[in-house]
Amino acid sequence: MIKVDVKNLVKNYGSNHVLKNVDFQVQKNEVVVIIGPSGSGKSTLLRTLNKLEEPTSGSVVIDGKDIADPKTDINKVRENIGMVFQHFNLFNNLSVGDNIMLAPVELKKENKAEAVKQAQELLKIVNLSQKFDAKVQSLSGGQKQRIAIARALAMNPDIMLFDEPTSALDPEMVGDVLQVMKRLAKDGMTMVVVTHEMGFAREVADRVVFVDEGKILESGTPEDIFEHPKNPRLQSFLEKVL
Repeated sequence: MIKVDVKNLVKNYGSNHVLKNVDFQVQKNEVVVIIGPSGSGKSTLLRTLNKLEEPTSGSVVIDGKDIADPKTDINKVRENIGMVFQHFNLFNNLSVGDNIMLAPVELKKENKAEAVKQAQELLKIVNLSQKFDAKVQSLSGGQKQRIAIARALAMNPDIMLFDEPTSALDPEMVGDVLQVMKRLAKDGMTMVVVTHEMGFAREVADRVVFVDEGKILESGTPEDIFEHPKNPRLQSFLEKVL
């Protein structure tokens, strides 16, 4: 079953052509990892999947709904899409528990007791059960990112999008975040991940997509991409990063 179906996607900023007729699909329960050099259009592609970037042209169909169509209720579609950013985007003035409960209570009108129970469950999943009442400022970067993942999961999304979730972290904190993402993948979450973590891509991805200069140049299993890359641009990229 296709969860994400992107066709002829173009994104321009004035004369800067960031995405050039991209075709991209994600199946239900598939983990797709997008790799490529900085400035290649990876994050822009990811952000069009929940319309944080407005496509210049083309279609972006999520669960059968074309979010590029102005008539589509994007907020309804977004209820099923969790997004985790590079810089956490948590509310520093709220406790950890309140950060996780905010969207379910405000948007889904979940009752407070249910929301508390769910937040505590999610904190167990990200190995931070003891932090429910903690203030966000007291957390390390790795802990904040795991809270951001718990907050995204609180809306019970069908699809999780990760935009370089470990690139703002100290190296020793990266492993904890990747562990949580591996668990989600194992549990069958449909995931699209933009990352520079090649080890994660190799171990967890069902499919790796290489993007450069706004185009998908190669796509395949981790073995195809890392052991038998065909595209010369991918070969030279891997020589630098592996």
